[in-house]
Amino acid sequence: MRRRGAPQSDPEDSVDVDQDPDAETGRRAAMAARGGSGRSAPRGGAAKGLGRRSLDALRVGVLVLDADDQPVLANPAARELGLLRAGSGVGGTPVAHTVVRTLAGQARRTGTRREVELDLPRGGGRDPLGVHIRAVALGDGHVTVEAADVTEAHRVARVRRDFVANVSHELKTPVGALQLLAEALLDALAAEEDAEPDPEAARRFAERIQHESTRMGRLVTELLELGRLQGGEPLPELAPVSLDRIIAEVVDRTRTAAAAKGIEVSVTGARGLTAYGSESQLVTALANLAENAIAYSRDADGGPELPRVVLTAHGDADFVDVAVADQGIGIEPKDLDRIFERFYRADKARSRATGGTGLGLAIVKHIATNHGGHVDVVSTVGVGSTFTLRLPARPPEAALPLPPSVVIAAGYSAAELQ
Repeated sequence: MRRRGAPQSDPEDSVDVDQDPDAETGRRAAMAARGGSGRSAPRGGAAKGLGRRSLDALRVGVLVLDADDQPVLANPAARELGLLRAGSGVGGTPVAHTVVRTLAGQARRTGTRREVELDLPRGGGRDPLGVHIRAVALGDGHVTVEAADVTEAHRVARVRRDFVANVSHELKTPVGALQLLAEALLDALAAEEDAEPDPEAARRFAERIQHESTRMGRLVTELLELGRLQGGEPLPELAPVSLDRIIAEVVDRTRTAAAAKGIEVSVTGARGLTAYGSESQLVTALANLAENAIAYSRDADGGPELPRVVLTAHGDADFVDVAVADQGIGIEPKDLDRIFERFYRADKARSRATGGTGLGLAIVKHIATNHGGHVDVVSTVGVGSTFTLRLPARPPEAALPLPPSVVIAAGYSAAELQ
């Protein structure tokens, strides 16, 4: 008669739980949860193949190779991460990736752990799959290979590199302009023996210096704002915010710029709507859209009708929408998919003339996304553009509590384990 609790070998198990130093700790914890009765959980039944099922449930890829680099054990994540490739011929035995075999050979020869991080190409125009691979020799020629998906970390690193390169380029332009203008200003003020200082030229250069320094200050401010939005910082405390108050604040901010170009800013649509979020960030997003609309609208030409920028609000129980429409130059279809990228400018010459940094729409996009909304654009060249900012009208639903487990292990109910 087999003694109760005696370990029984299971060919499906990929780990030997009897030799696991944590097994005794886990057994004692289970006994404590049952009130210290000493009754041990059955090793068969529901526990059959527990090691293999645990291995298959891991998000980390695990692959074991024998002395001939043939796979003897692999979980689904190892296949998904590309550690195995289809063998030659129909129904051929899968083989380990070339990099995996090379790394396993190094670990086998040296007896030390070997690690590498690489990008594996994927089809369909997708970003490459970033994988961190670690190989450890087990003895008898066997090597275990562990792989973790680091695609997101690689994507963030690429974004950071591109961001630094773009910032360096964008800052170099106003800094160089300030240097040249300062030299020209000094020349205009220098009194030579046969010439008088030129106050008009000095004024022009001083105005340009002021313009470039303002642009650089705005660029730095927007870079800091975008960095906070992209850096994963938690949002300020979210609360119901009056959409009327947000729109009124935006109209007040843009009044001076609109009056300088002879543009009428009007508000239509529903009143009394409520958005859910950070008031300061929502004002920033909507103000960026309104300022863009004014900057890219045609100036008043003295006709009976002034060019208009219209803010229209409407919504329902779940979302509120604010549309900002202008009568400007419009956006080419080829640029519509890229205007929310950092530093992308559909009209570079006009952007420089208006002091644009190329970050305003990127900030709008990130604010909308962080709030669980989005921003869309519809544009016709020569007619105008309409940007629509969609925001949540209520907080996200609270996560539902998990239901209690009915059966934890074979032969033990939740009540027994409590």
